[in-house]
Amino acid sequence: MRDFTLHAYTQLLNAIIKEDGAFLTFEEYCSIRQGLGSRKELPERYVILRHDVDKRPWFAVQMAELEAQMGVKASYYFRIGKGSNEPECIKRIAQLGHEIGYHYEDMSLCHGDHEKAYEHFKNSLEYFRQFYPVRTCCMHGAPLSKYDSRALWDPFTDKQGELHKAYDYRDLQLIGEPYYDVDFSKVLYLTDTGRCWDGYWYSLRDRVPEHQKRWIKNGWSFHRTPEIIIAIEDHRMPPGIMFTTHPQRWTDKMGAWIYEFIMQNIKNLIKDILSSRRSSL
Repeated sequence: MRDFTLHAYTQLLNAIIKEDGAFLTFEEYCSIRQGLGSRKELPERYVILRHDVDKRPWFAVQMAELEAQMGVKASYYFRIGKGSNEPECIKRIAQLGHEIGYHYEDMSLCHGDHEKAYEHFKNSLEYFRQFYPVRTCCMHGAPLSKYDSRALWDPFTDKQGELHKAYDYRDLQLIGEPYYDVDFSKVLYLTDTGRCWDGYWYSLRDRVPEHQKRWIKNGWSFHRTPEIIIAIEDHRMPPGIMFTTHPQRWTDKMGAWIYEFIMQNIKNLIKDILSSRRSSL
């Protein structure tokens, strides 16, 4: 089976469905954990599907339509920039019953200025709320930027040298950010960063290093999608899983598939170089 196609993704969803796994949006997961809805406990087995729409938003629409046909709901995070922010795509995905969230990178866009970044975040959040009542956000890794998007939530010193307490996204009626609000001691995190499922070696920010060694030790490290499917069918997976995909990577169109394959290999090389340089600082 050729990996990173919609056919491969369909096989993955089918394997989860056959194992009676419940699909949760990230919003639903946070709502249950925080006691904000009628449901008070997480399902015995559940999967959170998170999609980071970095570019090619129409590919995300195709994935969302496939999921809707299969009775599956997911969370789609859009960047504010032109390559991701396509209103017709956002509207279509919301109409299909999926969650829409803000894929923020405001620290990079505002060159590390906390105050400007927070205002930019608020304005962007209001923009996306015209399409969906956004209740969760998720940082964009921005590997080429020296700014970690999550630094927006750290205490900071302004240009006059005055220390300020950290901003809190909860003040904006947001209930979750995956890197802060997922209990990774109970939820396995699998992301297709690097166009593979074990790309944590390439990833600069989209990873959970404090739990990765334990996951590897338990046999929950995979390279290709068929390996995950086999593990699901063999009942070797933990009760809670968050999958993160980048929809531009998942296509049955050969030309687009080859392009993404080549470009991702180049990106992985660049990330490897950047990671080596930053670790030596």
